[in-house]
Amino acid sequence: MSTILVVAEQRGGSMKKTAHEALSQARRMADASGGRVVAVIAGSGIKGLAPEAARFGADHVYLADHSDLADYSTEGYTLVAQRAFQMSAADLVLMGASAMGKDMAPRLAARLKLAYLPDVVELTGSGALVSAVRPMYAGKVRVSVQPTDGTRAFVTLRPNVFRPLPVEGRTATTEAVDTAGLSIRARVVDTRAEAAGRVELTEADVIVSGGRGIKGPESFAMIQELADAFGGALGASRAVVDAGWIDHSHQVGQTGKTVSPGLYVACGISGAIQHLAGMSSSKIIVAINKDGEAPIFKVADIGLVGDLFDIIPKLTAEVKRIRAS
Repeated sequence: MSTILVVAEQRGGSMKKTAHEALSQARRMADASGGRVVAVIAGSGIKGLAPEAARFGADHVYLADHSDLADYSTEGYTLVAQRAFQMSAADLVLMGASAMGKDMAPRLAARLKLAYLPDVVELTGSGALVSAVRPMYAGKVRVSVQPTDGTRAFVTLRPNVFRPLPVEGRTATTEAVDTAGLSIRARVVDTRAEAAGRVELTEADVIVSGGRGIKGPESFAMIQELADAFGGALGASRAVVDAGWIDHSHQVGQTGKTVSPGLYVACGISGAIQHLAGMSSSKIIVAINKDGEAPIFKVADIGLVGDLFDIIPKLTAEVKRIRAS
């Protein structure tokens, strides 16, 4: 019977959406082969997360609850996950391709001597991995990859691609991971949180982004209003970030964040290949631009050619009306 280990990310005692997605995908694969799903959660005061991990698919949960793990550190979290892997004798490891996943997964895969398959958007197999699909060359192509032995691999999943499937009433056993010997040389000394109530960009189901076509930083208030009407997040192109119109944390693209929302609204964005690399896997893309020949329209599902300063307020009002009804 195969075992799939999920490194479940949490922050501040709350499990991240990427963890729900990885657990649910592991559950689907395990159910196809009669295998089992185990999860490892590291942090401080996180024992209450075990039932949540069970709800999304875990049969067994390894908990590393220690004050030194209150904030994420590559060294501490990698050691915990390595010990959980050894305890579970897992064949396959899944984790979200979040900032934490991109930092931690390569190191952990190397320690475990597993094939590393990052930023996967399709995963085919049961308990034993068959193949995975991941974008390459700034999203220009998708390649099918698999570990040389066909089974043992560390896979990170692109956020918002794999559907989370909670099941009420499911339970899991728990087990503590030995945290002796933690050696954390780099520690978090300050955390600057996003504004309260804002949706995190990489986990948002709807993203509204602005580019140079919005003409100035003051226009981001209009873009934010549309994002808020959708209950989504605010994004931006590299050009406006470089111009200092908005903070880098909002940047979508090859040198920013890779996102896969259900709806991506590009406002005044021409569609440079570097930007497309970060959002082309969105399920529905809406482009608003006065230039009907802009490259963004080649990937858009819906294109609105016109003055965004006329279109966006009307679109915002209509979204608010529909959501209020």
